[in-house]
Amino acid sequence: MFLEKLLPNEFVESIHDIRIEQLRARDIRAIITDLDNTLVEWDRPLATPEVERWFAALREAGIQVTVVSNNKQERVLTFCQPLGVNYIWAARKPTGRAFMRAVREMDVPIEQTVVIGDQLFTDVLGGNLLGFYTILVVPVTETDGFWTRINRWLERIVLYWMRRKGMISWKSKS
Repeated sequence: MFLEKLLPNEFVESIHDIRIEQLRARDIRAIITDLDNTLVEWDRPLATPEVERWFAALREAGIQVTVVSNNKQERVLTFCQPLGVNYIWAARKPTGRAFMRAVREMDVPIEQTVVIGDQLFTDVLGGNLLGFYTILVVPVTETDGFWTRINRWLERIVLYWMRRKGMISWKSKS
């Protein structure tokens, strides 16, 4: 069923609610994460100190990270380069090409990789189609670019149906 492909394995309010020790206990060695409205606001060029600390904690735990974004090279490079984080821009999520490139470059299997993002139709769908463990986060801000606003409208409809069918119990991100 298509709705099940849009269902994340886990839902959290923020990346900061993802417990690194739980990832390690599940033998997670890598994270593929979205950038805009997952890590920082879509119009914030650089990482916040909290996001910098999150990346440092992951690095210290031996968990690799690749930012996979549908955004343009300049945006992704400006954010990732100061952090020393690998990235893939113009990813065309939910297609699997960028996800597979990320695991290949990190040299980890899908089973040891988590996909984190704020959108059902790009991050969650793309990760689920390939068998990744997916984590949906609440968008960092309520404002979005034009195309993302269209996705959010469709997400509200899907989340409504998922709630009606008893597929989800969380109430945030409505």
